[in-house]
Amino acid sequence: MNRVAINVCLYVVVMVAAALLVVAAVRVHDDSGPTSLPVKGVAELDEASATEQQRYTDILAAASKEATAFVNIRYDTAQQSIDAVMAGATGDFRDQYAQATDALITLLQDNKSIRTGEVIWAGVVAQDPDSATVILATTGTVKNNQTGDNPKAENYRIQMQLVSEEGRWLTSDLQFVP
Repeated sequence: MNRVAINVCLYVVVMVAAALLVVAAVRVHDDSGPTSLPVKGVAELDEASATEQQRYTDILAAASKEATAFVNIRYDTAQQSIDAVMAGATGDFRDQYAQATDALITLLQDNKSIRTGEVIWAGVVAQDPDSATVILATTGTVKNNQTGDNPKAENYRIQMQLVSEEGRWLTSDLQFVP
């Protein structure tokens, strides 16, 4: 038998075997059971209600907005930046921030500081209808008299406590975490 005939025969045998495997796989496949075995220590979670999903969305949006306001501050528009933080603050955090604003404005203006940043990650650690704890990661730069024209990179991890007041999520505590 010549080489071409052997190759054709082998090709036909392989194609028939592949077709039989496909038919066998389709017949054995049963859609009524699970497609994978359960993994020890892993549990399937129930889907959250629409109300709870909306609460998570609202919490993350409020925390991200507050963190963004907090890490974006300029010497030439300092009061606007401070007002943006104050708009999302309440309780002790609001009081402490308000007490520090005059010194903050002076420091910013003396150093011609410009801090820009953004939230790159946020997650809800705990929440209930009235309060939440959120961890956020930010990245950004600061430019001032000391850095000259070379902005310095700044990355922060922030933990926020939020409370629901009159339908709004407000920051009641803000801490930098390692």
